[in-house]
Amino acid sequence: MEPGVRLFLKTIVQSMSLGMLWLLLNTMFGIKYGLLFFDHGFTIWNGVYYLCMLVSFVFLFRHIVGLWKKVPRFGDEESEDF
Repeated sequence: MEPGVRLFLKTIVQSMSLGMLWLLLNTMFGIKYGLLFFDHGFTIWNGVYYLCMLVSFVFLFRHIVGLWKKVPRFGDEESEDF
C-alpha cells in the first residue's frame, strides 16, 4: 500500500477512535457519578464536569486537526512528495 494512502487511513481510524473514546469516557463518568443530570438542581460538580468536558473537547479537536494537517492532499501537485 502506498504511504500516502496508509497515512490517510491511519488518520481516519485514529480520529474515529479518539472521538469515540472521548464520548465513552464522558458518558461513563457523567452517568456513573450522576453529573450528567440535574436531578437535585445545578451543583458545582455539574459545572466542573461540563467544564472538563468542554476543555477536553477543545484539546481533542486541536489534536485531531493536527493529525489531519499531516495527511497529504490527494490531487494537489505540491503535496506529492510527502
